[in-house]
Amino acid sequence: MVDKRKAEVAAYAVAAFAVVFLALRFLHHDSGGSSGTPVSLEPRAAATRPRPTTGASASKSLLVVDVAGEVHRPGLYRVPAGSRVDAAVQQAGGVTSHAERAAVNLAMPLHDGQQVVVPRRGAASVTGAGGATTPGSGSAATPGAAPAPPISLSTATVEQLDTLDGIGPTLAARIVQYRDAHGGFRSVDELRQVSGIGDKRFAALRKSVQP
Repeated sequence: MVDKRKAEVAAYAVAAFAVVFLALRFLHHDSGGSSGTPVSLEPRAAATRPRPTTGASASKSLLVVDVAGEVHRPGLYRVPAGSRVDAAVQQAGGVTSHAERAAVNLAMPLHDGQQVVVPRRGAASVTGAGGATTPGSGSAATPGAAPAPPISLSTATVEQLDTLDGIGPTLAARIVQYRDAHGGFRSVDELRQVSGIGDKRFAALRKSVQP
C-alpha cells in the first residue's frame, strides 16, 4: 500500500515537472518569435511633398507690358522675365501691314510696366508736297490738326528722337545708349540722367515723350 502511494506521488511529480517544462518552453518560444524591430504604434509623419508654386511667386517671374499701335491685338500681355520686345509683339499677333517695322527695336529687353508702341508707317515723320514739316521740328503746326502723340522713349529710334525740339543726332544717340544700358525708361524723369539734358531742355521735352 505504501509502495503504491509512493508510485502515485512520483507520477504526479513527473507530470507536474512536464507541465512546468512545457510551459517554460512555450513562453521562451513566444518571446523569441517577437524579437526583432519593434512595431511603432505612433502615426508616421506624412511624406514631405513639394509645395505648388503660389500665384505670388509665379507672378514675380512674369512681366506685364502694354502693346499698342499697329499690332493685330493691342492690349496687356504677360511675358517671362528677360523677354525681348519681339516676344510681346508676337503675343499681340505681330505687326500689321501698316506698321513702321524699322521704328521698333525688337531686340530690346522688356521691363515690367513698359509700353511697346508700334507706330504707323509715316507717322514718325510727315513728308509730302509743299515741304510739310516733321512733328516737333519747331515749325508752326497746321491749324486744327491734332497734336502729335508722345514719342516712346523705350522704343523710339535715333531718327525719331532727332525730330524733337532741342534733340540732335548726338543727344538722340545718348538717349538710346542710356536706354539700352538700363533696360528702358521707367519714367520720363529718367531723361535727366542722360548727359546733355538740363532742366530747361527737360521741361521742353517732357510733354513730347513718354516712358
